[in-house]
Amino acid sequence: MIGREDDVSWSFAVRFSDYTPLFPIRKQPRRNTVTRTSCKACSSRRTGRAAARCRRSDNGVHVLSNSAEATHETLADTVVPGDRRVVRRRLGAAVHRHKAVSREGLTERLFTWLFTGLVYPQIWEDPEVDIAAMGLHEGMSPDTRIVAIASGGCNALSYLTAAPVRVTALDLNPTHVALVKLKLAGVVRLPGYDRFFRFFGRGDARENIADYDRFLRLHLDEATRAYWDKRPMGFRRRISLFGRGFYRHGLLGYFIGIAHLAARAYGVRLRDILAAPTIDAQRRFFEEKLAPLFDKPLIAWATGKPSTLYGLGIPPAQYEALSGGREMRLVLRERLERLACGFPLSANYFAWQAFARAYAPGEDGPLPPYLKRENFAVLQARAKDAQILNASFTDHLRESGEASLDRYVLLDAQDWMTDAQLNDLWSQITRTARPGARVIFRTAAEPTLLPGRVDEAILARWDYRAEESAAFTTRDRSSIYGGFHLYILKE
Repeated sequence: MIGREDDVSWSFAVRFSDYTPLFPIRKQPRRNTVTRTSCKACSSRRTGRAAARCRRSDNGVHVLSNSAEATHETLADTVVPGDRRVVRRRLGAAVHRHKAVSREGLTERLFTWLFTGLVYPQIWEDPEVDIAAMGLHEGMSPDTRIVAIASGGCNALSYLTAAPVRVTALDLNPTHVALVKLKLAGVVRLPGYDRFFRFFGRGDARENIADYDRFLRLHLDEATRAYWDKRPMGFRRRISLFGRGFYRHGLLGYFIGIAHLAARAYGVRLRDILAAPTIDAQRRFFEEKLAPLFDKPLIAWATGKPSTLYGLGIPPAQYEALSGGREMRLVLRERLERLACGFPLSANYFAWQAFARAYAPGEDGPLPPYLKRENFAVLQARAKDAQILNASFTDHLRESGEASLDRYVLLDAQDWMTDAQLNDLWSQITRTARPGARVIFRTAAEPTLLPGRVDEAILARWDYRAEESAAFTTRDRSSIYGGFHLYILKE
């Protein structure tokens, strides 16, 4: 049953319970977190508070503040999901372009603060497009290795349903890591598909909390268990989200809830589109009800503010790429049109998440592959082949061997990167790629962003499949990206 349209289900306290204060009034107590840095040149090692004196440059290299000539690279950060300082440092290296005292710098730091908690209850990249673009199939070698940005984990788990591959899912945000680890534990430990689907497909039953305590809690690592057990600001445990509409929460869930309220203020119930029996009926609803909303002065003003789209996980730099010099309301109108009218509702679970804030009722509606009953047994058998890490993509590749990886899933992370970061990333991708390796990613704008920014000598080793990329862009049901891109390493 679809939840009530007017049931926003969050309060001020719960809404911000995942985040530490942007400007703390008192110093937060130190956690049992050790940041380790090591210089490859001199093999020196520094731990604990000493490492805090390092400053990070744009390319991820640490320079010791008391030795301007010694460079130290991060080997690992042992981070519990609640340690926002390390998370903000990592995200800051990816997002911050301006000084903190500038207007642009303040907006970047606001985004970083918001991005340290739960952002994506569900990933918004189509896993079926990923699977096709990567050429995953049951006959593949079990030694095939995929490295993917985790986000909500739906795609990483879905890859396991398509092929006997080894998947490493990593994310800078430890909250997402805790979510993916919980999902993986659910695959292995929950007693059967029905309980698994109730937990992660519905995410709205009190029985899920009892199942967590009985079947999952003691099988999680200490940091993940501590995250889900924590009572932010003294309220209910975080795991209680799975008993009261998990997909309505997180930064994206709240953003969608606000969009529903804004539409209601103009007399439009977004969930009413779900009654449309055909694509033609979906298009009529869009043209008569949804499209006029973007002409409203308040909505035009709000969408013109980069901070408005933080709820979509779009930082300031990506906002500029998404707009492409156009009015943002027009860009968003086009993307919403694709979501509302580009695919039958019976085949698009992204549309259900946007318009119902949940998956379709029952298990016969559209679902990501990892939530489908027919895939559950194979997912259980292959769960051991998944590794979940709280790490930077480039740092992980730097620690990987030459010619050791086959597939790379970058989501839209490159939209955030500087030229130096892009070159560092692609030099490591090229070094670690096996013959025939594939890289897939998405961009806010339509064109690929690599030419002119990544060294020509590196790009010359890769074949950009322009026609296939355009076809995959059209097939992507999430409809929020301008482009999907496929690169294959030349033999």
